[in-house]
Amino acid sequence: MSDVEVSEHIAATPDALYALVSDLPRMGEWSPENTGGKWARGGRRAMVGATFRGSNRAGWRWWRTVVTVTAADPGRRFAFDVHFAAVPISTWEYTFAEADGGCLVTEAWTDRRPGWMRSASKPVMGIADREGHNRANMEKTLQALKKSAEAGTAG
Repeated sequence: MSDVEVSEHIAATPDALYALVSDLPRMGEWSPENTGGKWARGGRRAMVGATFRGSNRAGWRWWRTVVTVTAADPGRRFAFDVHFAAVPISTWEYTFAEADGGCLVTEAWTDRRPGWMRSASKPVMGIADREGHNRANMEKTLQALKKSAEAGTAG
């Protein structure tokens, strides 16, 4: 069960939206925290087991993570685990379902940080409420994805 879920109806097909979200280097176009990154070990696309080196920024703080794709089912589900060094951080999942002539996109986040890292969140990251912070960013991400996809500027 995820810690936070946010959904948005977008006037686009599940396949088109999956193609956007699973193109991880482009995530920085929509996310207020993720700034993109690149596929690792010669990877070029989302497939189960592929790794990605993500970059993130919140205010003056920046950090890099390693992402491992755990689900890559075009038009239906895309998910990945995030690690910082060898420490599990989170699981992110996007699901896509046809709805009302478009698609209902659901973004879900599950916190996998160990207790000591959760306790350090406020002094290290400046974020006292990670769930609230991520919910707000997820809403912004899906709104930006919607705007881009519906304007036809997502390609």
